[in-house]
Amino acid sequence: MAQDENSYGGRLRRYAQVGTRMSGLAAKLAGERYLGRKIDRNEHASELKAALGGIKGPLMKVAQILATIPDALPKEYAQELAQLQSNAPSMGWPFVRRRMSTELGPKWQTRFQEFDREACKAASLGQVHKAVDPDGRRLACKLQYPDMASAVEADLKQLNWILSLYRRYDDAINTDLIYDELSARLREELDYDRELRNMLLYRHILKDEEAVFVPEPVAELSSKRLISMTWLEGDPFKSCLDRSQEERNQIALNMFRTWYVPFYFYGVIHGDPHMGNYTVRPDGRINLLDFGSIRVFEPAFVKGVIDLYNALKNDDHDLAVEAYRTWGFTDLRKDLIDVLNIWASFVYGPILDDRVRSIQDDNTGLYGADVARKVHIALKEVGGVTPPREFVLMDRAAVGLGSVFMHLKAEVNWYQVFNDMIGDFDHLAMAKRQSEALGIAGLSPEEIAA
Repeated sequence: MAQDENSYGGRLRRYAQVGTRMSGLAAKLAGERYLGRKIDRNEHASELKAALGGIKGPLMKVAQILATIPDALPKEYAQELAQLQSNAPSMGWPFVRRRMSTELGPKWQTRFQEFDREACKAASLGQVHKAVDPDGRRLACKLQYPDMASAVEADLKQLNWILSLYRRYDDAINTDLIYDELSARLREELDYDRELRNMLLYRHILKDEEAVFVPEPVAELSSKRLISMTWLEGDPFKSCLDRSQEERNQIALNMFRTWYVPFYFYGVIHGDPHMGNYTVRPDGRINLLDFGSIRVFEPAFVKGVIDLYNALKNDDHDLAVEAYRTWGFTDLRKDLIDVLNIWASFVYGPILDDRVRSIQDDNTGLYGADVARKVHIALKEVGGVTPPREFVLMDRAAVGLGSVFMHLKAEVNWYQVFNDMIGDFDHLAMAKRQSEALGIAGLSPEEIAA
Protein backbone atom coordinates (compact mmCIF):
# COMPACT_ATOMS: atom_id res chain seq x y z
CA MET A 1 0.00 0.00 0.00
CA ALA A 2 1.29 3.47 -0.88
CA GLN A 3 2.82 5.51 1.89
CA ASP A 4 0.06 8.13 1.94
CA GLU A 5 -2.96 5.87 1.88
CA ASN A 6 -4.95 5.06 4.97
CA SER A 7 -3.07 2.08 6.44
CA TYR A 8 -3.21 0.06 9.63
CA GLY A 9 0.44 0.77 10.38
CA GLY A 10 -0.02 4.47 9.78
CA ARG A 11 -2.98 4.58 12.13
CA LEU A 12 -1.02 2.73 14.83
CA ARG A 13 1.82 5.26 14.58
CA ARG A 14 -0.69 8.07 14.86
CA TYR A 15 -2.42 6.49 17.88
CA ALA A 16 0.96 6.31 19.61
CA GLN A 17 1.85 9.90 18.74
CA VAL A 18 -1.46 11.39 19.80
CA GLY A 19 -2.19 8.97 22.60
CA THR A 20 0.93 9.75 24.59
CA ARG A 21 0.00 13.43 24.60
CA MET A 22 -3.73 13.02 25.21
CA SER A 23 -4.05 10.11 27.64
CA GLY A 24 -2.83 11.95 30.71
CA LEU A 25 -5.03 14.95 29.98
CA ALA A 26 -8.08 12.75 29.46
CA ALA A 27 -7.34 10.91 32.70
CA LYS A 28 -7.46 14.21 34.59
CA LEU A 29 -10.85 15.04 33.13
CA ALA A 30 -12.22 11.57 33.87
CA GLY A 31 -10.86 11.78 37.41
CA GLU A 32 -12.76 15.00 37.99
CA ARG A 33 -15.99 13.42 36.77
CA TYR A 34 -15.85 9.98 38.33
CA LEU A 35 -13.51 10.28 41.31
CA GLY A 36 -14.39 13.76 42.47
CA ARG A 37 -10.84 15.04 41.94
CA LYS A 38 -11.00 18.74 41.22
CA ILE A 39 -8.79 20.06 38.45
CA ASP A 40 -7.88 23.56 37.35
CA ARG A 41 -9.76 23.63 34.06
CA ASN A 42 -7.91 26.70 32.81
CA GLU A 43 -4.59 24.97 33.38
CA HIS A 44 -5.90 21.72 31.91
CA ALA A 45 -7.22 23.49 28.80
CA SER A 46 -3.86 25.23 28.35
CA GLU A 47 -2.12 21.84 28.51
CA LEU A 48 -4.55 20.48 25.92
CA LYS A 49 -3.80 23.38 23.57
CA ALA A 50 -0.07 22.80 23.98
CA ALA A 51 -0.45 19.09 23.26
CA LEU A 52 -2.51 19.64 20.11
CA GLY A 53 -0.39 22.52 18.87
CA GLY A 54 2.66 20.30 18.53
CA ILE A 55 0.92 17.68 16.39
CA LYS A 56 0.63 18.08 12.64
CA GLY A 57 -2.65 16.96 11.18
CA PRO A 58 -6.40 17.22 11.53
CA LEU A 59 -6.82 16.96 15.30
CA MET A 60 -5.60 20.54 15.65
CA LYS A 61 -8.02 21.67 12.93
CA VAL A 62 -10.89 19.83 14.63
CA ALA A 63 -10.06 21.57 17.89
CA GLN A 64 -10.29 24.94 16.16
CA ILE A 65 -13.69 24.04 14.69
CA LEU A 66 -15.11 22.80 18.00
CA ALA A 67 -13.97 26.00 19.69
CA THR A 68 -16.33 28.01 17.43
CA ILE A 69 -19.48 25.91 18.03
CA PRO A 70 -21.49 27.36 20.92
CA ASP A 71 -20.65 25.28 23.98
CA ALA A 72 -19.66 22.14 22.12
CA LEU A 73 -16.77 22.40 24.61
CA PRO A 74 -16.59 23.93 28.10
CA LYS A 75 -15.70 27.64 27.97
CA GLU A 76 -12.21 27.15 29.40
CA TYR A 77 -11.36 24.76 26.56
CA ALA A 78 -12.99 26.87 23.86
CA GLN A 79 -10.98 29.94 24.93
CA GLU A 80 -7.68 28.08 24.73
CA LEU A 81 -8.37 26.05 21.58
CA ALA A 82 -9.61 29.13 19.70
CA GLN A 83 -6.05 30.43 19.92
CA LEU A 84 -4.60 27.47 18.03
CA GLN A 85 -3.00 28.61 14.80
CA SER A 86 -2.29 26.24 11.94
CA ASN A 87 1.38 27.14 11.81
CA ALA A 88 3.30 24.02 12.75
CA PRO A 89 7.00 23.72 11.83
CA SER A 90 7.49 22.80 8.18
CA MET A 91 8.87 19.53 6.83
CA GLY A 92 12.38 19.64 5.42
CA TRP A 93 13.80 19.32 1.91
CA PRO A 94 14.04 15.48 1.88
CA PHE A 95 10.25 15.28 2.34
CA VAL A 96 9.66 17.95 -0.30
CA ARG A 97 11.88 16.20 -2.84
CA ARG A 98 10.16 12.84 -2.27
CA ARG A 99 6.67 14.30 -2.42
CA MET A 100 7.32 16.26 -5.61
CA SER A 101 8.92 13.23 -7.28
CA THR A 102 5.92 11.08 -6.37
CA GLU A 103 3.39 13.60 -7.64
CA LEU A 104 5.12 15.01 -10.75
CA GLY A 105 7.80 12.44 -11.57
CA PRO A 106 11.58 12.24 -10.99
CA LYS A 107 12.32 15.17 -13.30
CA TRP A 108 9.84 17.47 -11.57
CA GLN A 109 12.41 20.25 -11.08
CA THR A 110 12.64 20.76 -14.86
CA ARG A 111 9.00 21.87 -14.78
CA PHE A 112 9.84 24.98 -12.76
CA GLN A 113 12.16 27.90 -13.31
CA GLU A 114 12.45 28.23 -9.55
CA PHE A 115 11.23 26.28 -6.53
CA ASP A 116 11.99 27.45 -2.98
CA ARG A 117 13.38 24.74 -0.74
CA GLU A 118 12.01 26.36 2.41
CA ALA A 119 8.25 26.44 2.97
CA CYS A 120 6.73 29.93 3.26
CA LYS A 121 3.77 28.61 5.24
CA ALA A 122 3.06 25.46 7.23
CA ALA A 123 -0.48 24.47 8.23
CA SER A 124 -2.21 21.49 9.80
CA LEU A 125 -2.42 19.25 6.69
CA GLY A 126 0.25 20.62 4.37
CA GLN A 127 2.84 23.30 3.65
CA VAL A 128 3.29 25.89 0.89
CA HIS A 129 6.35 26.61 -1.26
CA LYS A 130 6.86 29.54 -3.60
CA ALA A 131 7.78 28.62 -7.18
CA VAL A 132 7.98 30.02 -10.72
CA ASP A 133 6.67 28.09 -13.73
CA PRO A 134 8.31 27.98 -17.21
CA ASP A 135 6.19 30.95 -18.33
CA GLY A 136 7.44 33.08 -15.45
CA ARG A 137 4.24 32.93 -13.39
CA ARG A 138 4.76 33.05 -9.63
CA LEU A 139 3.13 30.05 -7.99
CA ALA A 140 2.18 28.70 -4.58
CA CYS A 141 2.65 24.91 -4.38
CA LYS A 142 0.88 23.20 -1.46
CA LEU A 143 2.23 19.79 -0.48
CA GLN A 144 0.27 17.44 1.75
CA TYR A 145 2.19 15.97 4.70
CA PRO A 146 2.93 12.23 4.63
CA ASP A 147 0.46 9.72 6.11
CA MET A 148 -2.34 12.27 6.41
CA ALA A 149 -5.02 9.73 5.40
CA SER A 150 -3.99 7.51 8.30
CA ALA A 151 -3.75 10.56 10.58
CA VAL A 152 -7.29 11.66 9.69
CA GLU A 153 -8.81 8.25 10.43
CA ALA A 154 -6.84 7.85 13.66
CA ASP A 155 -7.63 11.38 14.81
CA LEU A 156 -11.32 10.96 14.04
CA LYS A 157 -11.41 7.91 16.31
CA GLN A 158 -9.67 9.97 19.01
CA LEU A 159 -12.17 12.79 18.46
CA ASN A 160 -15.12 10.43 18.81
CA TRP A 161 -13.66 9.17 22.07
CA ILE A 162 -13.13 12.74 23.35
CA LEU A 163 -16.69 13.73 22.45
CA SER A 164 -18.15 10.61 24.06
CA LEU A 165 -16.23 11.43 27.25
CA TYR A 166 -17.62 14.97 27.16
CA ARG A 167 -21.18 13.74 26.62
CA ARG A 168 -20.96 11.65 29.80
CA TYR A 169 -20.70 14.72 31.99
CA ASP A 170 -22.61 17.24 29.87
CA ASP A 171 -25.58 16.33 27.67
CA ALA A 172 -26.72 19.84 26.69
CA ILE A 173 -25.54 19.27 23.10
CA ASN A 174 -25.57 15.90 21.35
CA THR A 175 -22.40 15.97 19.23
CA ASP A 176 -23.16 12.89 17.07
CA LEU A 177 -24.04 14.85 13.92
CA ILE A 178 -21.26 17.36 14.58
CA TYR A 179 -18.86 14.42 14.47
CA ASP A 180 -20.40 13.14 11.21
CA GLU A 181 -20.03 16.54 9.58
CA LEU A 182 -16.45 17.08 10.72
CA SER A 183 -15.51 13.60 9.52
CA ALA A 184 -16.91 14.20 6.04
CA ARG A 185 -15.31 17.62 5.66
CA LEU A 186 -11.88 16.49 6.92
CA ARG A 187 -11.78 13.57 4.51
CA GLU A 188 -12.61 15.98 1.69
CA GLU A 189 -9.73 18.23 2.67
CA LEU A 190 -7.27 15.43 1.89
CA ASP A 191 -8.34 15.45 -1.78
CA TYR A 192 -6.42 18.24 -3.46
CA ASP A 193 -8.06 17.42 -6.78
CA ARG A 194 -11.38 18.35 -5.20
CA GLU A 195 -9.83 21.48 -3.71
CA LEU A 196 -8.69 22.48 -7.20
CA ARG A 197 -12.28 22.20 -8.42
CA ASN A 198 -13.49 24.14 -5.36
CA MET A 199 -11.09 26.89 -6.40
CA LEU A 200 -12.57 26.89 -9.91
CA LEU A 201 -16.02 27.10 -8.32
CA TYR A 202 -15.06 30.17 -6.32
CA ARG A 203 -13.36 31.82 -9.29
CA HIS A 204 -16.68 31.54 -11.12
CA ILE A 205 -18.84 32.63 -8.19
CA LEU A 206 -16.71 35.69 -7.37
CA LYS A 207 -15.73 36.69 -10.90
CA ASP A 208 -17.76 39.91 -10.71
CA GLU A 209 -16.64 40.85 -7.19
CA GLU A 210 -13.96 43.52 -7.60
CA ALA A 211 -12.91 43.41 -3.94
CA VAL A 212 -11.80 39.76 -3.83
CA PHE A 213 -9.20 37.71 -5.68
CA VAL A 214 -9.06 33.91 -6.01
CA PRO A 215 -5.91 32.09 -7.20
CA GLU A 216 -5.93 30.32 -10.55
CA PRO A 217 -5.16 26.60 -10.16
CA VAL A 218 -2.52 25.04 -12.40
CA ALA A 219 -3.90 21.58 -13.19
CA GLU A 220 -0.78 20.27 -14.97
CA LEU A 221 1.27 20.89 -11.81
CA SER A 222 -1.31 19.46 -9.40
CA SER A 223 -2.40 16.03 -8.15
CA LYS A 224 -4.25 14.36 -5.27
CA ARG A 225 -1.62 15.55 -2.79
CA LEU A 226 -0.13 18.57 -4.56
CA ILE A 227 -1.98 21.68 -5.65
CA SER A 228 -0.27 24.50 -7.54
CA MET A 229 -1.89 27.89 -8.01
CA THR A 230 -0.97 31.43 -8.93
CA TRP A 231 0.65 33.42 -6.13
CA LEU A 232 -1.39 36.35 -4.76
CA GLU A 233 0.54 39.09 -2.99
CA GLY A 234 -0.98 40.52 0.17
CA ASP A 235 -0.40 41.36 3.81
CA PRO A 236 -1.29 39.08 6.75
CA PHE A 237 -4.54 39.99 8.46
CA LYS A 238 -2.89 41.09 11.71
CA SER A 239 -0.82 43.69 9.89
CA CYS A 240 -4.05 45.52 8.95
CA LEU A 241 -5.26 46.16 12.49
CA ASP A 242 -3.46 49.52 12.79
CA ARG A 243 -5.03 50.96 9.63
CA SER A 244 -7.53 53.82 9.85
CA GLN A 245 -11.13 53.24 10.92
CA GLU A 246 -12.33 53.86 7.37
CA GLU A 247 -9.87 51.32 5.95
CA ARG A 248 -10.77 48.70 8.55
CA ASN A 249 -14.45 49.21 7.84
CA GLN A 250 -13.84 48.64 4.13
CA ILE A 251 -11.84 45.48 4.80
CA ALA A 252 -14.74 44.19 6.91
CA LEU A 253 -17.24 44.97 4.14
CA ASN A 254 -15.05 43.23 1.59
CA MET A 255 -14.79 40.14 3.78
CA PHE A 256 -18.54 40.13 4.39
CA ARG A 257 -19.18 39.98 0.65
CA THR A 258 -16.36 37.48 0.10
CA TRP A 259 -18.07 34.98 2.40
CA TYR A 260 -21.76 35.70 1.91
CA VAL A 261 -22.15 36.43 -1.82
CA PRO A 262 -21.31 32.74 -2.48
CA PHE A 263 -23.78 31.64 0.21
CA TYR A 264 -26.82 33.76 -0.64
CA PHE A 265 -26.39 33.63 -4.42
CA TYR A 266 -25.06 30.07 -4.86
CA GLY A 267 -25.64 28.17 -1.60
CA VAL A 268 -21.88 27.71 -1.09
CA ILE A 269 -19.80 28.70 1.92
CA HIS A 270 -16.10 28.78 2.75
CA GLY A 271 -16.18 27.02 6.10
CA ASP A 272 -12.79 28.10 7.41
CA PRO A 273 -12.51 31.88 7.98
CA HIS A 274 -9.15 31.34 9.67
CA MET A 275 -6.80 34.32 9.67
CA GLY A 276 -4.24 32.37 7.66
CA ASN A 277 -6.70 31.69 4.85
CA TYR A 278 -6.74 35.18 3.40
CA THR A 279 -4.43 38.15 2.94
CA VAL A 280 -5.23 41.83 2.47
CA ARG A 281 -3.98 44.07 -0.34
CA PRO A 282 -2.82 47.65 0.32
CA ASP A 283 -6.16 48.98 -0.99
CA GLY A 284 -8.18 46.74 1.37
CA ARG A 285 -9.20 44.16 -1.20
CA ILE A 286 -9.05 40.49 -0.15
CA ASN A 287 -7.08 37.47 -1.40
CA LEU A 288 -9.08 34.36 -0.51
CA LEU A 289 -6.92 31.26 -0.04
CA ASP A 290 -7.31 27.57 0.84
CA PHE A 291 -10.41 25.89 -0.58
CA GLY A 292 -10.39 22.57 1.24
CA SER A 293 -13.31 23.32 3.57
CA ILE A 294 -16.16 24.21 1.21
CA ARG A 295 -19.78 23.37 2.00
CA VAL A 296 -22.63 23.31 -0.55
CA PHE A 297 -26.16 23.70 0.85
CA GLU A 298 -29.54 22.82 -0.58
CA PRO A 299 -31.39 25.97 -1.73
CA ALA A 300 -34.10 25.25 0.84
CA PHE A 301 -31.50 25.51 3.63
CA VAL A 302 -30.45 28.99 2.46
CA LYS A 303 -34.11 29.99 2.27
CA GLY A 304 -34.43 28.80 5.88
CA VAL A 305 -31.60 31.13 6.92
CA ILE A 306 -33.46 34.10 5.44
CA ASP A 307 -36.79 32.87 6.82
CA LEU A 308 -35.34 32.83 10.32
CA TYR A 309 -34.06 36.38 9.84
CA ASN A 310 -37.57 37.52 8.88
CA ALA A 311 -39.07 35.52 11.74
CA LEU A 312 -36.87 37.28 14.28
CA LYS A 313 -37.40 40.65 12.63
CA ASN A 314 -41.21 40.29 12.65
CA ASP A 315 -41.57 38.13 15.80
CA ASP A 316 -43.13 35.36 13.71
CA HIS A 317 -43.05 32.16 15.82
CA ASP A 318 -44.48 29.89 13.12
CA LEU A 319 -41.92 31.02 10.53
CA ALA A 320 -39.11 30.46 13.03
CA VAL A 321 -40.32 26.89 13.64
CA GLU A 322 -40.44 26.27 9.90
CA ALA A 323 -36.91 27.67 9.47
CA TYR A 324 -35.46 25.44 12.21
CA ARG A 325 -37.26 22.45 10.74
CA THR A 326 -35.82 23.26 7.31
CA TRP A 327 -32.34 23.34 8.87
CA GLY A 328 -32.86 19.87 10.31
CA PHE A 329 -33.69 20.52 13.97
CA THR A 330 -36.18 18.04 15.43
CA ASP A 331 -38.51 17.83 18.46
CA LEU A 332 -39.19 21.55 18.19
CA ARG A 333 -41.02 22.20 21.45
CA LYS A 334 -41.74 25.81 22.43
CA ASP A 335 -39.16 25.78 25.22
CA LEU A 336 -36.47 24.56 22.80
CA ILE A 337 -37.49 27.17 20.20
CA ASP A 338 -37.13 29.88 22.84
CA VAL A 339 -33.58 28.73 23.65
CA LEU A 340 -32.57 28.45 19.98
CA ASN A 341 -33.88 31.97 19.46
CA ILE A 342 -31.49 33.29 22.12
CA TRP A 343 -28.51 32.18 20.04
CA ALA A 344 -30.16 33.15 16.74
CA SER A 345 -30.96 36.63 18.07
CA PHE A 346 -27.29 37.06 18.93
CA VAL A 347 -25.94 35.81 15.58
CA TYR A 348 -28.54 37.80 13.61
CA GLY A 349 -28.34 40.77 16.00
CA PRO A 350 -26.08 43.02 13.90
CA ILE A 351 -28.23 42.58 10.76
CA LEU A 352 -31.45 43.22 12.72
CA ASP A 353 -30.15 46.54 14.06
CA ASP A 354 -30.45 49.42 11.54
CA ARG A 355 -27.52 51.56 12.70
CA VAL A 356 -23.75 51.83 12.41
CA ARG A 357 -22.30 49.55 15.08
CA SER A 358 -19.58 47.06 15.92
CA ILE A 359 -20.33 43.37 15.41
CA GLN A 360 -20.57 42.94 19.21
CA ASP A 361 -21.20 46.03 21.29
CA ASP A 362 -18.76 45.27 24.13
CA ASN A 363 -16.08 44.16 21.59
CA THR A 364 -14.29 42.09 24.24
CA GLY A 365 -13.45 38.41 24.69
CA LEU A 366 -14.52 35.54 22.47
CA TYR A 367 -17.25 36.41 20.02
CA GLY A 368 -20.51 35.21 21.57
CA ALA A 369 -18.93 33.51 24.58
CA ASP A 370 -21.28 35.00 27.19
CA VAL A 371 -24.37 34.28 25.09
CA ALA A 372 -23.17 30.73 24.44
CA ARG A 373 -22.90 30.08 28.17
CA LYS A 374 -26.47 31.28 28.72
CA VAL A 375 -27.69 29.08 25.86
CA HIS A 376 -25.81 26.12 27.30
CA ILE A 377 -27.49 26.46 30.68
CA ALA A 378 -30.90 26.82 29.06
CA LEU A 379 -30.35 23.79 26.82
CA LYS A 380 -29.62 21.62 29.84
CA GLU A 381 -32.86 22.78 31.41
CA VAL A 382 -34.94 21.80 28.34
CA GLY A 383 -33.25 18.41 27.86
CA GLY A 384 -30.57 19.21 25.30
CA VAL A 385 -30.46 19.46 21.51
CA THR A 386 -28.94 17.66 18.53
CA PRO A 387 -27.55 20.29 16.10
CA PRO A 388 -28.00 19.20 12.46
CA ARG A 389 -24.91 18.57 10.35
CA GLU A 390 -25.51 21.57 8.11
CA PHE A 391 -25.38 23.86 11.15
CA VAL A 392 -21.70 23.14 11.89
CA LEU A 393 -19.84 25.01 9.12
CA MET A 394 -22.55 27.65 8.81
CA ASP A 395 -22.18 28.50 12.48
CA ARG A 396 -18.41 28.26 12.27
CA ALA A 397 -18.32 30.82 9.45
CA ALA A 398 -20.62 33.22 11.34
CA VAL A 399 -18.65 33.00 14.59
CA GLY A 400 -15.28 33.06 12.79
CA LEU A 401 -16.17 36.15 10.79
CA GLY A 402 -17.61 37.81 13.86
CA SER A 403 -14.27 37.32 15.57
CA VAL A 404 -12.47 38.84 12.57
CA PHE A 405 -14.76 41.90 12.63
CA MET A 406 -14.09 42.28 16.35
CA HIS A 407 -10.34 42.30 15.72
CA LEU A 408 -10.85 44.95 13.04
CA LYS A 409 -13.04 47.01 15.41
CA ALA A 410 -15.21 47.58 12.34
CA GLU A 411 -18.12 50.04 12.61
CA VAL A 412 -20.66 49.21 9.90
CA ASN A 413 -24.41 49.28 9.27
CA TRP A 414 -24.65 45.50 8.94
CA TYR A 415 -28.44 45.72 8.54
CA GLN A 416 -28.09 47.76 5.38
CA VAL A 417 -25.28 45.62 3.97
CA PHE A 418 -27.27 42.41 4.51
CA ASN A 419 -30.56 43.71 3.13
CA ASP A 420 -28.84 45.19 0.09
CA MET A 421 -27.29 41.77 -0.53
CA ILE A 422 -30.32 39.51 -0.22
CA GLY A 423 -32.70 41.89 -2.02
CA ASP A 424 -35.61 39.91 -3.45
CA PHE A 425 -34.05 36.50 -2.72
CA ASP A 426 -35.41 33.68 -4.89
CA HIS A 427 -34.24 30.20 -3.89
CA LEU A 428 -35.34 28.71 -7.24
CA ALA A 429 -33.14 31.15 -9.16
CA MET A 430 -30.35 30.38 -6.70
CA ALA A 431 -30.76 26.66 -7.39
CA LYS A 432 -30.25 27.30 -11.12
CA ARG A 433 -27.13 29.40 -10.51
CA GLN A 434 -25.78 26.75 -8.16
CA SER A 435 -26.25 23.94 -10.67
CA GLU A 436 -24.51 25.90 -13.42
CA ALA A 437 -21.59 26.87 -11.19
CA LEU A 438 -21.02 23.31 -9.98
CA GLY A 439 -21.05 22.10 -13.58
CA ILE A 440 -18.45 24.67 -14.62
CA ALA A 441 -16.21 23.57 -11.74
CA GLY A 442 -16.64 19.87 -12.60
CA LEU A 443 -18.32 19.04 -9.28
CA SER A 444 -21.03 16.40 -9.67
CA PRO A 445 -24.27 16.23 -7.64
CA GLU A 446 -23.14 12.84 -6.28
CA GLU A 447 -19.95 14.36 -4.86
CA ILE A 448 -21.85 17.23 -3.29
CA ALA A 449 -24.43 14.90 -1.72
CA ALA A 450 -21.64 12.83 -0.21
